[in-house]
Amino acid sequence: MSALSGVGVGRGIAAAKVLKMPEPLAPPGDAPLSAPVDEEAARVQGALQDVAAELLSRAAAAGGEAQQVLEAAALMAQDPAILDDVRTRMEGGANAERATWDAYGAFRDMLVSMGGYMAERATDLDDVAQRVVARLRGVAAPGVPASDEPFILVARDLAPADTATLDLEKTLALVTQDGGPTSHTAILARSKSLPAVVGVTGILAAVADGQRAIVDARTGSVELDPSDDAVAAAQTEREERLAAASAPITDGALADGTKVPLLANLGSPKEAAKAVELGAEGVGLFRTEFLFLDATSAPTVEAQTASYTELLQAFPGRKVVVRALDAGADKPLSFLNDAHEENPALGLRGIRALRASEQILRDQLAALANAQDATDAELWVMAPMIADVEETEYFVALGRELGLRTVGAMAEVPSIAVLADQVLEAADFVSIGTNDLTQYTMAADRQLGSVSSFQDPWHPAVLRLVKLLGEAGAATGKPVGVCGEAAADPALAVVLVGLGVTTLSMSPSALADVRAELLTVTLEEARERAARAITARSAAEARGLAAG
Repeated sequence: MSALSGVGVGRGIAAAKVLKMPEPLAPPGDAPLSAPVDEEAARVQGALQDVAAELLSRAAAAGGEAQQVLEAAALMAQDPAILDDVRTRMEGGANAERATWDAYGAFRDMLVSMGGYMAERATDLDDVAQRVVARLRGVAAPGVPASDEPFILVARDLAPADTATLDLEKTLALVTQDGGPTSHTAILARSKSLPAVVGVTGILAAVADGQRAIVDARTGSVELDPSDDAVAAAQTEREERLAAASAPITDGALADGTKVPLLANLGSPKEAAKAVELGAEGVGLFRTEFLFLDATSAPTVEAQTASYTELLQAFPGRKVVVRALDAGADKPLSFLNDAHEENPALGLRGIRALRASEQILRDQLAALANAQDATDAELWVMAPMIADVEETEYFVALGRELGLRTVGAMAEVPSIAVLADQVLEAADFVSIGTNDLTQYTMAADRQLGSVSSFQDPWHPAVLRLVKLLGEAGAATGKPVGVCGEAAADPALAVVLVGLGVTTLSMSPSALADVRAELLTVTLEEARERAARAITARSAAEARGLAAG
């Protein structure tokens, strides 16, 4: 038996034979154009339309987060700039397949150069290119292999169209060689409660079709050629976890009765009903970007009020934490900030971009205040990327001026943790975005698989920053929540509570696992685990110490 490691997604486990994704299509050759440019351009346009239609069909069938991801991929196939580029290349003598391949390749290189979120979308773009070229060749696009028995799927990475429509009766777990904890593979695996381990270096060379393996998302390990006893133990553990996940829904609490509200991360009001069904006690992070990203100008106060009111009405009497527009850098908006930046992750983003375009911020906060007054939900509003107390005071004062009752800050920049005592004197609450906090603490782009080993919120440097925030919250009597994906890791959720975190917010699909794990420890035991974890010298050691 041998073992490889990566970044685990969820806490599930699976034992089965491996199937590997087929290799992608080979690049087209340089044969000359076989027909007039107009005819070939029409053929390419038809292929683009067919791929977009296929992706939209899959999106409608998938629903939820998968639907949003697939719809975004469909837009990549409908981008008129791609067809224009293809035509230009064909006019230069390239054949249709080569022109299409190179046009998408140039687009891909541009996304990679932008870094962050946009770089991670390059994988999605590769999939669209493969599908279009396959249409032009008249062959099937590479996809998930068919199987009559359950299997573990191993791939270099998975495209959204493949991950979103997996047969969950057959696919027991995912393993990818590339990708990080916030890649689309990780996001969609989490949304489907499917065990996954991503960023497993060397897995493609190490494993063959039909080889038996155990995938343990909790430990981030992939065991090859396990013994019969190990397989039996993994299958028993899987059944126990599935049973725990289907237990009756209760509010989040520890074994000693300490309340730990479990909230949902949402990106649209349409997701509210499913979150409630899965037991969300409110919303810990509502991302407002969906109203802005496809717009050429900022939405009106009236339009925003309607959307926010719809959201709040789904949670009567419950807490709903809304994040002000988090744009700039990897999510540029032409009407907010479209200036080129050499290092956009460290540029004009979050609260910095909002302050530079204050009217947009004022309109959003006014709309949120309108929705607050029109419903009986408990609205909390926070600003993204707050760095210090001056930025906190600015945002809190503006929120108060416009009628908001509860105004806070997101902790994503290490400086806010160092100055936590000052920030929590000014803010009503702080919510920790562990994805960015980890990225900035470890100087490792959270979207790049090449540095995925650094993108781990278990790292003691990150945990110590959380501890500073938790202690400041306790000293001021103010809430400190976590709304990053770290809260979806059940073992880490326990440690976060032990560090002083008072609420946990996550993808709704993770609620059951976290709820079950919290019920296994008292507050004192959670604190003991946290105390051990922060003495570690690495993320892996922190996991081990917390478990031990």
